[in-house]
Amino acid sequence: MNIIDRTVHFFAPEKGLRRVKARAAANAVMNYDAASRGRRTAGWKAPATAADAAAGASRSRLRQLSRDMIRNRPYAARGQAVVTGNVVGPGILPSLTMPHGTNDPDAATEALTFLKSHLMTPAIDAYGVHGLPGLQTQVMNSVFADGEVLARLRLRNRVFNPDLPLMFQVQLMECDYLDEVITSYGQNEVIEGIEYGPTGRIEAYHLYDRHPGDVRWWSKRALTSTRVPAGQILHIRRADRPGQMRGVPWLAPVMLTLGDISDYQEAQILKQRIASLMAYFVESDDETLVDKDTRTIEKIEPGSIVHLKPGQKIVPTEPPKVDGYGEFMRQAIWTIAMGLGISGESLSGDLRNVNFSSGRMGRMEMDRFVQVWQQQLMIDQFCNGVARWALDVWKMQRAGDPSLPQVPESIGWTAPRRPLIDPAKEIKGAQAEVDAGFTSRQRKQRELGHDPDTIAKERAEDAARDAAAGGSPSPDTPTPETQTEETA
Repeated sequence: MNIIDRTVHFFAPEKGLRRVKARAAANAVMNYDAASRGRRTAGWKAPATAADAAAGASRSRLRQLSRDMIRNRPYAARGQAVVTGNVVGPGILPSLTMPHGTNDPDAATEALTFLKSHLMTPAIDAYGVHGLPGLQTQVMNSVFADGEVLARLRLRNRVFNPDLPLMFQVQLMECDYLDEVITSYGQNEVIEGIEYGPTGRIEAYHLYDRHPGDVRWWSKRALTSTRVPAGQILHIRRADRPGQMRGVPWLAPVMLTLGDISDYQEAQILKQRIASLMAYFVESDDETLVDKDTRTIEKIEPGSIVHLKPGQKIVPTEPPKVDGYGEFMRQAIWTIAMGLGISGESLSGDLRNVNFSSGRMGRMEMDRFVQVWQQQLMIDQFCNGVARWALDVWKMQRAGDPSLPQVPESIGWTAPRRPLIDPAKEIKGAQAEVDAGFTSRQRKQRELGHDPDTIAKERAEDAARDAAAGGSPSPDTPTPETQTEETA
């Protein structure tokens, strides 16, 4: 009873009793066992922290542990490879939409060729090493390992970079570049290197001029940071909660399990090494046969023949047997796979108990996550950002050089093809969906990782080549005339 209940009960006992009964009944109805405090929930932690505060000072520690696990633990490295391989694959490729009313039929081809000469070559990379597919792989690897990655716009000068088709490049930067020491900039608040305006929108990023962990610079000069406007930065990360601005390594929920199975494997290997040890001990009353270095036997090599002093005995230990190694490892690997959102078969590489149905069901569940990561991480946050920079720079260059190809209206993206488990069955199913009107041919082509414009163009070229050679195209192969009508 609180003070109000006690007051009411003092002056009006019947009303006070009704209040207490009503409160007790409400508590009995509005109850969750998981929220109770007792022995079974004594070790549970439930801090009321905001999305980014949940990681807080632990973010850098999680990031360092994640990188170390990927370097040294095979299942962590395999998990990263599976995620990146399925999301990026050979690359998420660009396609163009030309402005409405474009009369030149070759304008789209010319523009796409010009765009690919920049995006699909090392010209796009500030370090001059990778094309766009290579940058996409690094982006997804970093998002998996660190939880986030930064891409910075680098505008270039024709005087110093005469060979660039478009005068910009992309510099990928690990989140270590964020200057987390700064707390304010003017009236704006800076949290973990990110500057927020009055409305809570990101205004800028404060970035070091070099990686803080670069040992080559430690003794040469102090770290300094620069304020970079938000429009020049792409911050790619997975946001699991509203208001979350920073990412968390994807291995965070399964790090303990990864560590446990690594220790378990090392213990099993050591047990097998001990079991394989075979040595012979000779005890004799003749001290002339005793090895000089056997006063204290601390280490025995396999195949050793050791002469003992009179009275010396070797008493072997009998380590307990550890049974169920295969089943334990399988369940642990499946737990890690579940925490990462991938199938256990893809993480372990074990396909012994997989048939078409089970393999397809596992892939369907995993493909849902892959499609989400492709769209929400790679396309929405990275590829569309690069496309926006490309179009802006393209427009500025064409204003000064009208000989450049026409600027497209927009740049679209086609994700890589999903590997088919049974091509004959799945292609027939896709064709049935198109024939029944459940989807369009273009949409199904994109789901299979193909660009519809490229397919239409190549099929028309095949038809023209067959006609020129005197052959007859197959009934479903469009001729140049029918292809023009379909495009229109």
